[in-house]
Amino acid sequence: MDALNNLMYGFGIALSPMNIVYVFCGVFAGTIIGMLPGLGPISAIALMIPITFSMDPSSGLILMAGVYYGAVFGGSTSSILLNAPGISGTVATSFDGYPMARKGLAGKALAIAAYSSFIGGTLSVIGLMLVAPLLSKVAISFGPAEYFALMVLGLTAVVSLSDKSLIKGLISGVVGIMVSLVGIDHQTSTERFTFGSAHLLDGIDFLVVALGIFALAEVFYMLLRGGGGKEQPRSAIGSLKLSRSETRQILPVAGRSSILGFFTGVLPGAGATIGSFLGYSMEKRLAKDGDTFGQGNIKGVAAPESANNAACTGSFVPLLTLGVPGSGTTAVLLGALLVMGITPGPAMLEDRPDVFWGVIASMYLGNIFLLVLNLPLIPLIAKILELPRALLLSLILIFCMIGVYGLAFSIYDLLLLLAFGLLGLGMRLFGFPAAPMILALILGGIMEQSMRRALQISGGDWMVFIEQPISLTLLIIAVLSVAGPLVRKAVKGAQARQAG
Repeated sequence: MDALNNLMYGFGIALSPMNIVYVFCGVFAGTIIGMLPGLGPISAIALMIPITFSMDPSSGLILMAGVYYGAVFGGSTSSILLNAPGISGTVATSFDGYPMARKGLAGKALAIAAYSSFIGGTLSVIGLMLVAPLLSKVAISFGPAEYFALMVLGLTAVVSLSDKSLIKGLISGVVGIMVSLVGIDHQTSTERFTFGSAHLLDGIDFLVVALGIFALAEVFYMLLRGGGGKEQPRSAIGSLKLSRSETRQILPVAGRSSILGFFTGVLPGAGATIGSFLGYSMEKRLAKDGDTFGQGNIKGVAAPESANNAACTGSFVPLLTLGVPGSGTTAVLLGALLVMGITPGPAMLEDRPDVFWGVIASMYLGNIFLLVLNLPLIPLIAKILELPRALLLSLILIFCMIGVYGLAFSIYDLLLLLAFGLLGLGMRLFGFPAAPMILALILGGIMEQSMRRALQISGGDWMVFIEQPISLTLLIIAVLSVAGPLVRKAVKGAQARQAG
């Protein structure tokens, strides 16, 4: 009853006329920002900090939180329509969303993304309401060894994301880790793999790699096939309606991925990107038609979309109950709260219940607003596929260049974009999956830092990774996830030989 009473108290705050306006403005701005590659919620929230100076802290956080989960909600649009992920958390959505769009099912893909995002956001808000104090204790028990094991488990997703060749998937993952190591070593301040270039001292931005490997490589591939002058058929949008069979397929997927995404978001340093990859990987392994993932399977859209929105909400658990940001976006939110005079932590639930419960209640409203906003706009947004193919390719190229150039206003970044675009084209032509590379790029830096911190704490004793029950369990699961497909393949081969 306490949770219900607290939620009613939060609704009393969130349902004030001004806060309703702030929720709507936040999710609307976030949706637009998520659709445009290169912007992202971090820069938008940072720009809003001066605006929130004179606002009540609960209203300010409601506005900025709306931008955050609104961007995650809207980021699927460019991933599905253009194969150009608006934010890193929607990369996995493009694996099946873009093939659906190419098959003339763009409207259905966008509708599934909207419904799944709503389910993920709503279920995670319920989880945030019920178990936030308990989960904060679990999150704080994760040390460097546990985070290293978690990242290793995430990297084993290359097995399920590698369609046919495990070797090619591992090679792709190794390349991603190599790219993640470029720049200055944060612990020793030494340069690594910069080749004497000052432009590489800060490393290679994720957006440069993602847009190059996916969007620009798609442009090159279409041009190589001579498709630059062809137009999409007028029926390319397709229907937004889901059949009963399709609804029955995505509901359990969205439910499972929402739970996984929420618990992933609770862990500081994980967040929506890792949650979406883990959700996609899990469903590909569980699905009977897992071999069709990557070819336009609706479950491949539902899983990452529900997981990334759930993880987004879950990231508020360590932020509000521990004062620990789990991602770059929540780090900016933490800074905004401190500027407002609010110190997140275990005492926040008692000291500032208006901020904590007001934000939670506003998320219920925000998810409803997002669904109401996005569904009617899908036919309009999807009309981008009806543009002449030459114009569409030009728009993708322009979006990529603007998004990358806006990172640091550097021509060098555009050259890197071109290089990764050519690399992505080569990977596509020779059958190397792009997903393991992107996942390894995301996890590589976190995994390295966690490993080195754990070894520093243990005095160089590698046993630290198997002495703790959590890290040991995660590593065992990681080993099994790699060995499982190999064992199944060997068994099938033996059975085939016996049958022959």
